[in-house]
Amino acid sequence: MDWPDDLILELARKRCVLFLGSGISANATDIDGNHPPTWRKFLEEGNSKVGAPDNAVIKKCIDSYEYLMACELLRKKLGDNEFDELLKNMFRGTGFEPAPIHEYIFKLDSRITITPNFDKIYDNYAQSKSRNTIVLKHYYDDDVVKYLRGTDSVIIKNHGTIDTTNKIIFTQADYARARIENSDFYKIMEALILTHTFIFLGAGLNDPDIKLLFENYATTFHVSKNHYFVIPNNTYSDLELQVYKETMHLDFIKYDPADNHKELSEGLKELDAKVEDKKEDVKDKLWW
Repeated sequence: MDWPDDLILELARKRCVLFLGSGISANATDIDGNHPPTWRKFLEEGNSKVGAPDNAVIKKCIDSYEYLMACELLRKKLGDNEFDELLKNMFRGTGFEPAPIHEYIFKLDSRITITPNFDKIYDNYAQSKSRNTIVLKHYYDDDVVKYLRGTDSVIIKNHGTIDTTNKIIFTQADYARARIENSDFYKIMEALILTHTFIFLGAGLNDPDIKLLFENYATTFHVSKNHYFVIPNNTYSDLELQVYKETMHLDFIKYDPADNHKELSEGLKELDAKVEDKKEDVKDKLWW
């Protein structure tokens, strides 16, 4: 993979925010060899519990990639209790074990990591490896900024956690509610976008909050540094990527998704080594 020199320098100087999407969790496995479900798989499993004619409406939303609407409809049909149980059963599984990619991400040694994943795979791994010195915060905590201004490494779960299902951001109504009730958190996100370099790993461009935040950033600050988005080859056309680059100020780093995204895992391992080498350079030249 072709890692930009500027990104390597930002990581070495701890000026990066790692943003870990569901593609990172998907590398984990449980004792039966199962992987955590994708959003689509979760919706399809839930829809199998819904009778006609409503299941056809939900299926249409799923097939049209209108996952937020499908999720909203599914919650209405199943009810809050059954919906929450489905979440817990599918995302807790029988105990998912981390994969090598989690190790390579941890070794990047970023002080700030943000993840919309409400499973606990990376959280548990990072806290175990750090002997519980990494602070875990959620979008609804009122002391997030305290830790961002401190010296602790912090993982921020910007969509909540499977342990508190009533505060998970997963449906259209959840997104709308969070923007109003937790508006201070969105101000924190805006500040981080201005002051740090984001690198998105295992994430998609369909998250409404991410699109809104980065479109606002690109529109307000025309002359500003781009952030980095790692994607599989052929996910989007070159024309689409050009539009995203202009409207969200994103540079895209591509990789071959063959063999269960093997190139991404190996690429992150190589990035670890490049960042370690650059740290020595930063130290020698006093670029802190």
